[in-house]
Amino acid sequence: MFMLYGNILTLAGWRHGTLHAQGGRVSQIDARPATPDDNDDVYILPGFVDLHVHGGDGANIMDGADAAVTISRMHARHGTTSLLATTVNAPHERLSVLLQALAQPISHRPHNGARFLGVHLEGPYVNPGRLGGLPNHARPAVIAELEQYMATVPVRIVTLSPEIAGHDDIIEWLAARGVRAQIGHSLGTYEEGVAALDRGAAGFTHLYNAMSPLGHRAPGMVGAALAHAEYSELIPDLIHVHPGAMKVALRAIPKLYCVTDASLATGLPDGEYDKDEGRVITKCMGGVRLADGTLAGSALTMDQALRNLVSIGLTLDDASHRLSRNPADYLGVADRGRIGTGAWADWVVLDRQLQVQQVFVEGEQVYAA
Repeated sequence: MFMLYGNILTLAGWRHGTLHAQGGRVSQIDARPATPDDNDDVYILPGFVDLHVHGGDGANIMDGADAAVTISRMHARHGTTSLLATTVNAPHERLSVLLQALAQPISHRPHNGARFLGVHLEGPYVNPGRLGGLPNHARPAVIAELEQYMATVPVRIVTLSPEIAGHDDIIEWLAARGVRAQIGHSLGTYEEGVAALDRGAAGFTHLYNAMSPLGHRAPGMVGAALAHAEYSELIPDLIHVHPGAMKVALRAIPKLYCVTDASLATGLPDGEYDKDEGRVITKCMGGVRLADGTLAGSALTMDQALRNLVSIGLTLDDASHRLSRNPADYLGVADRGRIGTGAWADWVVLDRQLQVQQVFVEGEQVYAA
């Protein structure tokens, strides 16, 4: 059993006092209602839940189990306590081998690392005309493939383009199995987006990026999201999306949540790095781009995402919800992304400048500044 003292963001709001954990879960909250500005103690927030992570610290999730361990540990140092291993477009044979390799770090949390909650398949079932930074291995979805992948690892999210023939049925099939079908990398119309939501699509992948934009006569996928979505991803690195557009989405989508879309260059100095299939990415001025200037993931961490959200005017508790509770709720995970009795002891401790001081995953301290 152990405890922490400070300003605690609980399910019931801010409390000031002591947080107790036993057996990896919150056992007691001995604290009074408080406004955190009234004292100088640290902030204790729910650990961040990142549903879109490709890499970090030079490791690419497409390289398998060892890379996944490195990624888990790197993001844990920045307050992420659970995450999804996010793949990219690849041939079926490569994805099959990769998912078999990822089964181990998913089933056994890496030491000093974040917990993998499963896999996010970002493609390959996307529109080849809207690849963004994805490799050119897009193809229509096939149920037999998905069944094989889902038998290997917990597939939690599948990003696909609803305008591709047959994908309307795939969306219904995924929704019936509790998998979040997510609209992304799409040239579809507003009407196709609304129809996909009606069939069971649950959200949108990195809103605004790699999808048909909002026009006042052709609202596109962005318009479908802003008008109808309950959940959507957004990358708050202040590069992928202008702060003004971020505020539009935050106002329009009730449970908008934020992801990093972190690449292997996250945590590394500026420079050029091998991404995959001979492609080179350049990290410079906080962004990550292909040779033609296309954004290729990000260099974002979740603690920086928190600071960015606060910098554009969100309260600390609202910013925290966008990084923890909302993504956990999206997956239907009721015991992560929040601090309450019985929830996992996944916590990030921040100083008054919102710099990470300690991180706990399932009651284990995995990082201390």
